[in-house]
Amino acid sequence: MDNIIKLAIKQPIAVAAFVFLIIAFGAVALQKIPIQMTPDIDKPVLQVRVSWPGASPEDVEREVTTRLELAVTSLTGVENVESDSRFGSARVTLTYSVGQDMDIALIQLLSKVSAIDGLPFESKRPTVKTSNSDDSPISRLAMVKLPSSKIDDLGTLGDFVEFEIIEKLSRIEGISEITFRGGQKRELKVALDTQKLAEYSMSIPSVLEALRASSAQVTAGEIIEGKRTYSLRAEVISYTPATAKNIILRSEKGLDGRSINIRLEDVAKIYMSYKKPTSFRRMNGQDAITFAVIREPSSNVVEIIKNLKIEIEKLNNGPLAEKGLVLNNVYDETVYINAAIKLVQQNIIIGGILAICILMLFLRSFRPTFIIMLAIPVSVIGTFVVISWLGLSVNVISLAGLAFAVGMVVDASIVSQENIFRLKQSGIAPILAAYNGSRQVWAPILGSALTTVVVFIPILLLDLPIGQLFRDIGIAISVSVLISVVISVTLIPTIAAKILKNSESKETKNFSIIFLDAFASKFAKLMEKYASYSASSLKFGLTVVFGLVLTAGVIISSFLPPLDYLPDGNRNFVFARIMVPSGYNKEATLEISRAMERAAQPLWEAENDGPYGKPKIARFFFVAYSGGAFAGAATDNPERVKEILPVLTKPIRLQPGARAFAQQASLFGRSVGGSRVIKVEITGSSLELIQPTAQKIIRLIRNQFPPKDGHQVRSVPQMGSGSPQVIIKPIPEQLANIGMTAKEFAQSLDVYNDGIRVIEIPFEGRLIELILTSDKANNNKIDDIKNLPLILKTGEIVRLSQVADINLIGVPKQIKRLSGRRVITLQLRPHESISLENAVLKLQNSVINPTIKNIPEGVSINLSGAASELERTWIAMKNNVMIALFVIFLLLTVLMKSFVLPLVIMITVPVAGAGGVLGLVFLNQFSAQPLDMLTMLGFIILAGIVVNNSILMVEQTLWHIRHESMIISEAITEATRNRIRPIFMSTLTSLFGLIPLVIFPGSGSELYRGIGTVVFGGLATSAILTLLMVPPLLALALKTEKLKSFSEVKEDLFI
Repeated sequence: MDNIIKLAIKQPIAVAAFVFLIIAFGAVALQKIPIQMTPDIDKPVLQVRVSWPGASPEDVEREVTTRLELAVTSLTGVENVESDSRFGSARVTLTYSVGQDMDIALIQLLSKVSAIDGLPFESKRPTVKTSNSDDSPISRLAMVKLPSSKIDDLGTLGDFVEFEIIEKLSRIEGISEITFRGGQKRELKVALDTQKLAEYSMSIPSVLEALRASSAQVTAGEIIEGKRTYSLRAEVISYTPATAKNIILRSEKGLDGRSINIRLEDVAKIYMSYKKPTSFRRMNGQDAITFAVIREPSSNVVEIIKNLKIEIEKLNNGPLAEKGLVLNNVYDETVYINAAIKLVQQNIIIGGILAICILMLFLRSFRPTFIIMLAIPVSVIGTFVVISWLGLSVNVISLAGLAFAVGMVVDASIVSQENIFRLKQSGIAPILAAYNGSRQVWAPILGSALTTVVVFIPILLLDLPIGQLFRDIGIAISVSVLISVVISVTLIPTIAAKILKNSESKETKNFSIIFLDAFASKFAKLMEKYASYSASSLKFGLTVVFGLVLTAGVIISSFLPPLDYLPDGNRNFVFARIMVPSGYNKEATLEISRAMERAAQPLWEAENDGPYGKPKIARFFFVAYSGGAFAGAATDNPERVKEILPVLTKPIRLQPGARAFAQQASLFGRSVGGSRVIKVEITGSSLELIQPTAQKIIRLIRNQFPPKDGHQVRSVPQMGSGSPQVIIKPIPEQLANIGMTAKEFAQSLDVYNDGIRVIEIPFEGRLIELILTSDKANNNKIDDIKNLPLILKTGEIVRLSQVADINLIGVPKQIKRLSGRRVITLQLRPHESISLENAVLKLQNSVINPTIKNIPEGVSINLSGAASELERTWIAMKNNVMIALFVIFLLLTVLMKSFVLPLVIMITVPVAGAGGVLGLVFLNQFSAQPLDMLTMLGFIILAGIVVNNSILMVEQTLWHIRHESMIISEAITEATRNRIRPIFMSTLTSLFGLIPLVIFPGSGSELYRGIGTVVFGGLATSAILTLLMVPPLLALALKTEKLKSFSEVKEDLFI
């Protein structure tokens, strides 16, 4: 390192070129680094989805879900399998062990899924989805009609949406997928006339078979003739309304011997139609089609949204304007990103200015201050180069790391610069002062930087999703601090040598601040006297140390805030899920949802704040479907978005049997389980076995966490009598008597009441479905089903009630299974006034423990969700703190070549931790701040930086003993005299650099306020504690160490 310092001073042009090179690379990197809200987080979860329109949950479970579960449970690395069977769809979610290679897992799963056979003909092909932060939409769009629009029904715009909007927006670089709700796709319908079928003696199954056999496209090899080869192809296409009507269903001989062909048009109407809408969507009181925009991994969200807005403007000025439509961007993730990034940038600038002011206060000269302040921009810009090289992103977390680093990166430069100026003032030549000043302190500077860096190693290796979240802040701080070390031994001595040399003839007396200088002088003398006395009188010094350690233990054990998992963030978006009584159709659900809309309408129509002081709503939407609905809203003032939660929930609770589960959207989404939802899973072999236990537990939860206090509880799936279902069981003997199979019976029922998919057919360049239905479809009542005509092959008509029993029963509208067993999940979201730790303890002691003693055999109860994530992460974080401390200790033993001296330094860490706790106590007087996992990270960062002052004290003492042959007490006193100024300079610059992060509110501030408060409190405490604890402990330790004393030290001549 000595040679590097010497080379830097000798080659100032090369050093300047190196700095400019870093700046140039940083400028290029900033153009390429993707800008996102949070880091990309890969959660080890994959999901298989299958759509089977019209199928009941029980049919989906039996025919689809079971087959999927059997196929995937044997895959390597799968920890548990959870399935969800609903009306018309199945989902099987696989959770893998942490550390699993998800690319290989995805390939293996796709291979398994492609090999599954036996799925129903009417079901769609299985699809595989990943579950990570990339699945959360970065933008939500809504298309509504303008007053001048002549379009009656938005539902007829399915093809227009798909080919004019989706196709164009999907071409934008960085967009992975765009999904939409509304705008039904077209289909070719064949509506049978049951009376005519009877007249022609044709059964529904025979028509279905004829349709499936009516079209064929087969390549039948080749024909070689002469020098030419001809491909042979058989082709019969009956795909269009014009050709479909001529499909021959049956051909028979007439009385005159001539053939009579019965065509499809003889017994049915053939026409183009639209699929039935599955939901109603409303946006600020208007019917709407909604879109969700999902990005690709590692893409630049800001750039994507910028290009998306350009394309939306083109659409609004082009094809949409022609139809009287407008496409609005109702949710834009970059609004939060830009606000959060702007706030962090503001904090970095203000923190840097405050740090420079502190330097000016100490140095009283612009030149040395300028030298030190160069460390801030060079370190920050250099960090962007490394972030780009590692393929990471600029996000709220990584920028917060840089904001923390602003005050830290000047520490190394302060120590180096201060030592250089101290030697210069003692009469040493400027170049030699620059060289020796840097040479004396590079070891403690490097040691201090390494202790800051090594604490993040266990964090980077944390095998939990939250470890990926911490990765960015750890890398940002580590890289910037290491760059600052390089600057302190290259740029600082180089510039210092030049400035000191040029200023020799221009020595000016620095200005003084009388009161401040007098206080600083008295304080420094007091600390020198204390150091001298405590080093000489170990009994007194060790008593002080013991008292401080004891006090710190009491503070930590008494005032440590309760645990929480992660902050939800203050994103300007609230989301509500509406549960309605079982069996409610989408029209009934729509009426319930409109109660919420009517309550919100005055708030979005208000010019400023709405009635009763509620904030103005900028956007409100809801989507209603059979069996439930969901809604979302945002306010003009993002800071007041939580105030509209009662507006969304109260109208729903007034509806008989309806419930609302509302929350502010989590910043982290499902990628790291950011939501404060505690799950109670009750599993067993059957629904009948587990439901009584689940009902008992949910009653106890509502007693302990009353909804009137803001707590929210819901059951997934909903408990109760289930959705009403008309179940028809054919009598086998009766079916045999009329010559009909059970399959033909089911097909006839499906066609008569709903419709059955025959085949997918090409139409105008795309695939649409050919649906066989009846002229009575979707208009039947329960009594009509009894009289449903079953047309036999003989032409005879038999009523359904003659061959089948009809019953009305309740069936579950959703079936969930966990590891092959039925499960009911109770979700509790406690109010913010109670911490997650206290909520879990209350739930465990007052609900779970009393219940678990009396549960039936075969029933098990398990806590999951935020509760299990909190426990796993808390244990991992505690372990990582211990590992970090042990790694710091080992590093210090290597640097100091001693096992005793590092103990002197390490004992200051827990005492500084008490300062961090006091910081949280103070913050909680103004704003609630639990000990969440991000705040816990503050204690780990603190462990790496509070030792820096102690390292400087110990190294300086050793220097005086080894190079100046001082006795122990004199060396400690002299080290205190020499180091007290740089200790307070570096500590105060770090503290003032942190102030904006702690006090300025805004987007993203809730993520790092807790970390900043812990580090601020710990650093402020450590500056004093270092001077109080290190002298007596160091004196005790040095008595056990044998240090070689140099009576003569030959100065290294700078040649």
